[in-house]
Amino acid sequence: MIRKAFKSNKKNSKLDALIKKYKIPREYLAINRKSVTRGLFWGLFWGFIPMPMQMLAVLGVTPFMKFNVPVAFTMVWLSNPLTMPFMYYMEYKTGNFLLAREGIKNVELTLDWFQKHWDDIVVPLYVGTVPYSIGVSLFIAVVVNYLWIASVRKHQLKRCKRDSKFSKEPKDLQGCSANKDS
Repeated sequence: MIRKAFKSNKKNSKLDALIKKYKIPREYLAINRKSVTRGLFWGLFWGFIPMPMQMLAVLGVTPFMKFNVPVAFTMVWLSNPLTMPFMYYMEYKTGNFLLAREGIKNVELTLDWFQKHWDDIVVPLYVGTVPYSIGVSLFIAVVVNYLWIASVRKHQLKRCKRDSKFSKEPKDLQGCSANKDS
């Protein structure tokens, strides 16, 4: 499904003009399995980290890692103003669990209270961020990579079956993955 959506939007003259005008490297907009999977990983990685300017962090990684930047930007927005409180609370609780801490019981929504308890909040929050930032982003990237490969194989098998059905002479289906075992 993902492949089909990207495939239908592949040819766009306005996009080509934008790429030429601003001299954007093609790798940053490539629509292939590796580029999209890497974009998912880096976008989710930075999206789980509680910090401002997450999209700038994505841009900071781009010279060293080639990936689909629009996909990464989209994934960064997983942490948006609606989801941030839930994500950060989950990361804070996970950090307390990993550090074997009990956590803060009486929370007050005042600036003075946050200044007094800053260290009690930040350390567990960032420790709890690590499993989500690395683990979840890696898991999602591996799953999407696997689904992409399965989709390509399914498409190739359908094409081979279709081509052999319409051919008048019996065709050797060596290129089809279904006949490799038989």
